[in-house]
Amino acid sequence: MSEVVSILVETGRKIDPVMERYLSRHAAPEFLEAILYQVKAGGKRIRPALTMVSAGAAGGRIEDSYPAAAAVEIIHNYSLILDDIIDHSEKRRGKPTVWKKYGLSTAILVAVHYRESAVEALNDTPDPVAFHELLAWTDKELLDGERLDVLMEQAGREDEPYVVENRLAKMGIEDYLKMVEKKTARLIETSCRFGGMSVGAPRRIVEALARYGYNVGIAFQVGDDIIDLFGVEERTGKRVGQDIKEHKLGNVVTLLALEELEGSERGEELRRIITTPQISWGDVKRALEIIAETGAKKRAEEIRDRYVEEALQALNELGENEYTRLLRELAVFIKEREY
Repeated sequence: MSEVVSILVETGRKIDPVMERYLSRHAAPEFLEAILYQVKAGGKRIRPALTMVSAGAAGGRIEDSYPAAAAVEIIHNYSLILDDIIDHSEKRRGKPTVWKKYGLSTAILVAVHYRESAVEALNDTPDPVAFHELLAWTDKELLDGERLDVLMEQAGREDEPYVVENRLAKMGIEDYLKMVEKKTARLIETSCRFGGMSVGAPRRIVEALARYGYNVGIAFQVGDDIIDLFGVEERTGKRVGQDIKEHKLGNVVTLLALEELEGSERGEELRRIITTPQISWGDVKRALEIIAETGAKKRAEEIRDRYVEEALQALNELGENEYTRLLRELAVFIKEREY
């Protein structure tokens, strides 16, 4: 783990007791284990760390951002619980997912409890109405991003009429960026914006932090897509090509490869693999070979690097201190990371 990530993880952990306090409020004692299971299962806490570091970068006390930081991480975990239900995922961070451990009905109830706990946390912010309004918008964006990601799957979910009828078989880079903006970038943008808002920073500082978060969020997801197809399993801890195994067209490298190979035999072979109902790991290997022969990886890296540069430019609005330096180091890490 890089030094900047280690510092952010250590910073983010400071809100664990704060988060658990909000989650435990009004919870039936016999339900508490199930409620706290998701947050106790792990996670790097990067989003709340960004809220706290943004508060410091804006010249305020990071402690003043704790309620907003807790809300951000609670919402993130709320989305993960839903993600795991939607994707039928049985493991997260090496442990059973909430629905797998406690059952589907209980997982849905836990997710709703998380959403309301985030509301309670934001009641303790300097301007609850403004914070609530922003979180509601962010949450809707996040959920719509999940919807678009599902519609970009090229097979499966035949028992879900809406997905079957609205599946996005043809899409371009702008469609991908719209999905990533909603599913990943918006919550990171709001995390940074919350930090500035929590300490009463001037509007131009809050907007600069938001631009940083938005661009870092997209760069992070593009980097994640590259690592999914070209990462080293010993470093990532995940099997290479998982997005192909899950029929995902919402991976920028796959999308760019298909765009480059449009009308060719290899392009048709790649599309045929992705749309096959049951994709074998042998199929995944062949798809990766086809993609590696294109310029898709290099183009994806250029997209990632462009968003990193935009994030760094946004920080020029802020004064220099230990927290802005951390934000810069994180952006550079996203550009260079291999896991």
